[in-house]
This record gives sequence, C-alpha cells and structure tokens, in this order.
Amino acid sequence: MKSLSIAAWAVLLPAAAAQANDSFVDYNTESNPDLFPQCIDLLDNMSFPSCSSGPLANTPVCDRSLDPLTRAKGLVSLFTLDELLNNTGNTNLGVPRLNLPNYQVWGEALHGVGRASFRDSGNYSWATSFPMPINTMSALNRTLIQHIGSIVSTQLRAFSNVGLGGVDVYSPNINTFRHPVWGRGQETPGEDAFLASVYGFEYITALQGGVDPETIKIIATAKHYSGYDIESWHGHSRLGNDMQITQQELSEYYMPPFIVAAMDAKVRSVMCTYNAVNGVPGCANKFFLQTLLRDTFGFVEEGYVSGDCGAVYNVWNPHGYAANESAASAASVLAGTDIDCGTSYQWYLDEAAGDALVARSEIERGVVRLYGSLVAAGYFDGEDAAFRDISWEDVLETEAWDVAYQAAVESIVLLKNDGALPLKNGVKSVAVVGPWANVSEELQGNYFGPAPYLISPLDAFKESDFDVHYVKGADLNSNSTAGFEDALKAARKADVVVFAGGIDNTIEAEAMDRENITWPGNQLDLINKLSKVGKPLIVLQMGGGQVDSSSLKNNDNVNALIWGGYPGQSGGHALFDIITGAKAPAGRLVTTQYPANYATDFPAIDMNLRPSGDNPGQTYVWYTGDPVYEFGHGLFYTTFEESTKGSSAGSFNIQDILAPTHPGHGRVEQKTLLNFTATVENTGDVKSDYTGLIFANTTAGPAPYPNKWVVGFDRLGGLEAGDSQTLTVPVSIESVARTDEKGNRVLYPGSYELALNNERSVVVSFELKGDKAVILSWPEDTTSP
Repeated sequence: MKSLSIAAWAVLLPAAAAQANDSFVDYNTESNPDLFPQCIDLLDNMSFPSCSSGPLANTPVCDRSLDPLTRAKGLVSLFTLDELLNNTGNTNLGVPRLNLPNYQVWGEALHGVGRASFRDSGNYSWATSFPMPINTMSALNRTLIQHIGSIVSTQLRAFSNVGLGGVDVYSPNINTFRHPVWGRGQETPGEDAFLASVYGFEYITALQGGVDPETIKIIATAKHYSGYDIESWHGHSRLGNDMQITQQELSEYYMPPFIVAAMDAKVRSVMCTYNAVNGVPGCANKFFLQTLLRDTFGFVEEGYVSGDCGAVYNVWNPHGYAANESAASAASVLAGTDIDCGTSYQWYLDEAAGDALVARSEIERGVVRLYGSLVAAGYFDGEDAAFRDISWEDVLETEAWDVAYQAAVESIVLLKNDGALPLKNGVKSVAVVGPWANVSEELQGNYFGPAPYLISPLDAFKESDFDVHYVKGADLNSNSTAGFEDALKAARKADVVVFAGGIDNTIEAEAMDRENITWPGNQLDLINKLSKVGKPLIVLQMGGGQVDSSSLKNNDNVNALIWGGYPGQSGGHALFDIITGAKAPAGRLVTTQYPANYATDFPAIDMNLRPSGDNPGQTYVWYTGDPVYEFGHGLFYTTFEESTKGSSAGSFNIQDILAPTHPGHGRVEQKTLLNFTATVENTGDVKSDYTGLIFANTTAGPAPYPNKWVVGFDRLGGLEAGDSQTLTVPVSIESVARTDEKGNRVLYPGSYELALNNERSVVVSFELKGDKAVILSWPEDTTSP
C-alpha cells in the first residue's frame, strides 16, 4: 500500500470542492467503491500528541484525572469549523496550530497486522500471519482466539509506537456466513450466530486488552453492521443492495454478534454497512445506529461508528436516499455515523451546515467520540502510557509463530478417511499434485500483511524424508488438460498421492461472490483420473467457502478428504503433520457443505432463513435438505466414547431463574442455566484433542421450529489412548431463548433437549415451567419506508 504524506493529502483537499454531484459510477452493479487516494493511501508520518509542552499541555484533553469523553470534549471545543471538518474522515489532518498530529483511522487485524506502513526490509517489514477466522473458529477453542487476538494487538502496538500505524483497526468481521456463495465468508467465524458472537467477544476483548480496561490496547471495530453478506451475486452490488430482513431474523440471526460486541465486549467502534436494510442505507439508519446500537445494546458512550469506506457517499449513489452528497453526509451524521471512511464529510459537511441540514454540534458529537476513544487508548498520555513500551522485540517473540502453527493444526477438518490417514510407516514416496500444492500468499486468504515466511504443502513435504514427485497438473480454474499426463506419471511412481486444490481469492473475494459452489475448472476431472491409478489418494480441499465434494465423498478410491481453509504462514507444515500423523485432527466445519444445486435453486439475496417456496431453509438451523457434509462435521484418527450420569437435568421455573442476582453480576440472562457435562474417553490408540458442540432443540413456543442450534462448545486437549476427560459446557439462559415475530427474545415453557455433536452421543433433557418471559425487548422500527 502506497504511503501518502500529509502535505500531499492537504494539497488534494481543496480541489475536491469542484467535484460535481451529477457525475458518478452506477454502484447498483459495480461492487468496488472508487475511493480517493487520501482515503486509502497510508500516512507516512503518524505520531502521538504531546501533553508535556506546547498548546495542548494545559487543556482538558491532557488532564488524566478527567474521563475520556470530558477530555475529548475539551479538545474538540478548541477546533474551528474547518479544523473540525478536517477530522471527520478516516485520514484526518489533526490541528497543526494545536500541535495535534494527523491521525488515520483504518488499520486491519483480521488475522494479523494487515494494514500498516510496512518497511521494505528488516524491522517492521512483516508480522505474524495467522489462519483466517473461518479456520480459527473451526478449532472450537476460545483460548486460541484470545491468544491470537492478544498477539495481534501487541504487534499492532509495536507498529503504532514507531508511527507506522494507529491504535485502531477495522476488525473483526462478525457477520454470519449465511449463504455459501458469499465472497467474504472466509473472513467470518462461520454460519452460526452463537459462534460468531463468541468469536467476536474473545477477539474484541483480546484486541482491546479486556472488557472495559483502564487503557484500551487497540480499538476494535465490529463490522459490518448489519445484514451484510452479499458482494456481487448476479450483478447485485453490495454498494446498492437493499436487503429485506424481518425483525424476527434481524434479532435472531443477523444482530446477536453485534449485541454481544456492544453489550458484553464493550467494543469501542462499529462499522456501518454499504447495503440498505428494509429501505434504509446502513450509515443513514437511525434505527440501527441509535435505537438499537446505543439505546438497546448499550454501546459505550465514547464509542464511535465509522462508515465502511465510501458508504456515506453510497447513501446518495446508488441508494438515492439523499438528494446529493452533502445531503447524504448530513443524513449519515444525524443517524449516528460519526466518522466517514472516505471524503464525503470533509468535502461536503460545510455545504450541508450552510444549508442548515446539520449543526456544528451534531458534527462535533462524532469527532468527540473518535477522540474519546483515542483518549481511552492512552493516545494523549505520553511515553509512560500503557503499551507504549512495546517494540519490534515483541514482534520477534517466536511464541507467535508457535500459536500460528497451533491454530492451523487445530483448524483442520477431516471430512473423510477410510484408514489411509495417517500415512503408514511403509510410505516412502509421495506425489504432490494440484494448484494449491505450491502456493504462497494464497495461504493467507485476504486482508493480510507480509508474513515472516509462508510454507506450502509442497515445502513441507520437501523438508521431509519422503521422495517427493511434484506436478501441478491443473490450474485452479482452467479446462486445460496439458498437465494431466505428467500428474498421472508422478502418481504411478509414488506410494501415495496428495492432491491440493479447491478455491482461492481469485474465486471468492471482497466484491466478488461465486455463482456456483462447484469445484472450479477441471480439478475434479484430474482427481477422478488420479483415483484410478490404484494408489492411496488424499485430497486437500482448500479455501474458505465450501465446494460440493459429493463426488469425492462417494468415490471409494478417494481415500481421505481434508478441509484446510486458509491456514496462514504455517499452513503447509500443519497439513503435513496432520497427513503424517504427527498431529491428529479435531476441527469441525462451521459451515454447511451443501449440494451444488443449493446455489442455484433460489436467489442468494433472499435473506429469509426459514424455508419458503424454492428456499429450502438457510444454515443448518433451518435447512430441510440433505447436506454433503453437515455443519459440525469432523472426524478423528481415534475413537471416543462419550457418556453422562443422567439423561435429565430436571426442570426450572422461568420466573425463578430470571430473578435479579446480586449487583454487579451483569445481565441476568447471561447466568448459567445448567452445565452440560459428559465424560469423554479415548477408546482408540491415537493421542488426540476432542471437540464438542452442544446443540439445543425444542418444540416450545410457536412453529416453525428450528432443527437445532448451538448453545455451547469446547475443546479438550491431548487425550492419550485410554484416558478420559470431563467435558463441561455452561449453557446460559439466553442461549435457549427463541425469537418471536416482533424480534423479542423469549423464554418459552416446554421440553428441551441438549445433544452432543451431530451424532447426539449424549442427550440431556430439561423442562422450563412457568410463564413465558421476554428477556430482550426488540424496539419497533419506525424509520423504514
């Protein structure tokens, strides 16, 4: 990413006034915003303000006895109108006369430091590159998520402390991966709202340094708020989509990760979306940004809302929700969008204020929130502030590399195995074939920075004692068969064949959805030919989104199938160690692998989860068809036997369990209703981790009834053959609630079951008695047309 000096940025600023509101791209079909350089280019001279001397020294912003919002108000009150407007974007000029330096909102930390002014070589030229979130969630390990977030925040602080980045990031992406064609599903924790909520809580609090810590380590941003999960499907641009979502499903599915982020994790920033929901663009949606986010979810007072980059502009073009760009800017400010990742606010709010569309105090509110969060992050507190001593030496800590490897190993999912894996001791030679065999940056997915190293599957095999025969054989998305015969020759010479293929970011990406969920090109043709050679065949299915692998599942000559996702810098080593048995797989799918026709039977822009018409139901919670591989599927190298002492947990009176607890306990509905407990014994002969998903189901409340839904999970580490461990998963009151048609979260009296994994190896029942009770009242949306 090119760096832009603040002087160059300032030169460009006045020229913007001549921009005509009637010359624009049609973003109803174009999915990539055309952003100005001063929005996207990185600043090259960021620094911290001084409170020890100079104009700010004796002002409220430097008084550490005051709360962050009061300090920020004191600062912003000193700004002229022009100075105020200069600090409403993501690339801000600061206030030179006050010695307030420029500041750039918009770092990235999806799975590592992804947007900073990396140097060309030496110190600060790389950062640890972890697996993508779709991988990390597949490990079902809360501690791992925390560990990754903590390491990433430390590395971000190191870059910030030398002026190569700020103290905020546009991460994590906690949207739910509703439809399999979505190009950005790879960035998310999967299709389940509970898992996305847990992931968001753990990652946000790790980035920020805890829940509401004394000093924020890194300001996290929960994105994209809300109802965003389509990029470009059939020409439906994310910039102009108007997603029709019922209040029931907003509350039940699309909003819970953001509720947890705001209520529980105390996230300091939220990003509003390009798309509209029910007729109102995300960044002009007062129901979302004020009624829900602040009034209902309790978003922190100094927390700020940033528009996605160019989203304020999109309120006008293509949504047509405002008459021009100045009106769009005013509408966004009034709705509650505090900062514009773009240039609309800086170039058009002056005009909007002159036309009395918005007042200075309303513009000020957003800038105060931004600087309030910066105050909370110690931005004004000098060299002795928390985290200011973090340096390149902390980035060099090799523990980070160990965790990147661990995350890759734990995320890998064994979909099929007839006993071919782990490889037997007699295997001496391996044919490594396929378009994913010898990759580099593909391992990182998207939103990545330079990594210290990238290890492909081929690299890992070459470093081993195996005799390796490598032939690419086929490109990812080509019908050429030119490499087939060489691949078959390599297979005939080897004891075992490993084919690495699937999809990558040329197939699924930001601004690019898939039109189908089949294997691209002629990869399956080559796999089919390899399966007839008569050698054990292991297939690695790579990429974030699922592809229909039913032909591989049903082919007896495909001996094993592994989902590897985007496993990061150590991905090749992790895959190699799973294949050879140095490590045992225990990951589980956090998405459903649907048959290919699922992607073409109904429109991907149909946001309704419940089955209706051609829509067979979306996500495992409502899907009425037969998946190729279920959500939660994952095999082991060993066998486990799960048991519990009793099949009934008894009954609970709804009014009793909702009785207020002692002060300071938090939300009563977060209380543990019961602990799901099972004894897990390794009855095989391979040391292995164990993962468990707890599903609930009930016919309490109104129909239609969900198939099941996740209420908890855990990972047990390192069970030796013959050993047992106890799996204990707390099940909260709110996790067993359902959602009524108005969006209220309700506890209904009736019978419930809790089951361990898809196999339902342990089932515990309980009953809720008494009167139904609303545990979250959903306000009425009075803003939508």
